[in-house]
Amino acid sequence: MHSEDFFRLRLEHMIDVRHPLAVLAQRMPWQRLEHAIAQRLARAPRSQAVEALDDAIDLFGEQRARTRRTSRAGRPRVPLRIMISLLYLKHAFNESDEGVVQRWRDTPRWQYFSGCAYYEDRLPCDATTLVKFRQWLGEEGVEELLAQTINVAVELELIEPQALEHLVVDSTVQHKAIAHPSDSRLLEVARVKLVAAAKNAGVQLKQTFAKEGQRLRRKAAGYAHARQFKRLRRTIERQATIVGRLAREIERKATALTQAAREALGESLAKAQQIMAQSRQRKANAGHPKLYAWHAPEVDCISKGKARSPYEFGVKVGVASTLQHNLVVGARAFHGNPYDGHTLWAQLEQATILMQDNAVAPTEVYVDLGYRGVEADNPQVRIVHRGRWRCLSRSDRRRLKRRQAIEPIIGHLKADCRMDRCHLKGERGDRLHAVLCAAGYNIRWLLRMIAKRGIGPLVAVLLRLLLRLLQTIEQAKRALTTPMPGTLRAVG
Repeated sequence: MHSEDFFRLRLEHMIDVRHPLAVLAQRMPWQRLEHAIAQRLARAPRSQAVEALDDAIDLFGEQRARTRRTSRAGRPRVPLRIMISLLYLKHAFNESDEGVVQRWRDTPRWQYFSGCAYYEDRLPCDATTLVKFRQWLGEEGVEELLAQTINVAVELELIEPQALEHLVVDSTVQHKAIAHPSDSRLLEVARVKLVAAAKNAGVQLKQTFAKEGQRLRRKAAGYAHARQFKRLRRTIERQATIVGRLAREIERKATALTQAAREALGESLAKAQQIMAQSRQRKANAGHPKLYAWHAPEVDCISKGKARSPYEFGVKVGVASTLQHNLVVGARAFHGNPYDGHTLWAQLEQATILMQDNAVAPTEVYVDLGYRGVEADNPQVRIVHRGRWRCLSRSDRRRLKRRQAIEPIIGHLKADCRMDRCHLKGERGDRLHAVLCAAGYNIRWLLRMIAKRGIGPLVAVLLRLLLRLLQTIEQAKRALTTPMPGTLRAVG
């Protein structure tokens, strides 16, 4: 019987199956992952009208008549293993949504990791499918991806389950994909957005101030560079006046619009008024945080005391890793810029949930001084920091020195796993991105540890062969120098 795959070469014959990624493809619990995620992706029944052909008999004989029926069949989904592996590979190898699907087509090893049997010179899916898949997964779905990387590390005996009890927790800033939020730029963005919103709603404006707005933006940039702050302040005041005039004109003319049109304009007007008000004050009012980006109102201004970047714009992310093996066991985004100590309970709760398959819970946490004073809120764990240096034992002091190992982990999360800049939308996007970056880091950790464990036995075998060869050479030398029994020594 003819088969289309008879003359095709299988992927395991094209790649080195001893490569760490190929080994990990065989050890990942794909069925467990698909079963856990398939429950979240249950398709809702939908009825779609389609045209069907039925036989009909009339005066001219039998004809094909068209009738409308309903069909619940939709577009077939991409296999779950491919979608899951694309998320893993995206953050493990620092690729964008568009870049990961393009590289998947050109890399046979990636296709083998995704469960393909033969090489396929095509895109696995459209890049926008990854966006929808992340939204379908939600925070619980991506946490399942992170939890399975921890389970694989334990099942492969790369880390002992007892090592998961001792954790290091620290916080960092996950930057949002926004421009630097200067008052001049925000006011110009507000003017452009108000004009666009009025045009979409059918409001005819007397003047849009397009030419003057661009000129004021350039002047403000020059004054800021030359440190001429009085002129800069006058320029910003003029920009705020223009935004206020446009907002008042739109409010007057919006009374003649429909309720839906007024609601659509309400959000833009509220943002413009907030930007106009905050440009006239230095600090934010209590309960009314500043708006640092038009498209991302959830962005916070966080100061970590760094000399090179005093202020960072994004969201605070807590990271939990093991003390000895540097495996990430938790990552969670905290909006509103809370105190570090107030995030410890939620961080440990997430780590406990992710490690529940191994029947392990954290018992000791090593932190910096930003987590002081929260011992009463976390009675189930022992919190160790250098504020109690005199009360610590010698082993605690030695372990506390390992706390600094989480700093390069955060550096790798940002440089290698895309945590340095989040392009996902909203607060939910920040939470999903933080967990996915941790899952990508663990994939890189697994690949590195698999490579080390594969090299170790090989080196041991070579050393044993070398030792046996040296012993054989020594025995041969002794046999040559030692006379045979029952023979006479030659006399010269």
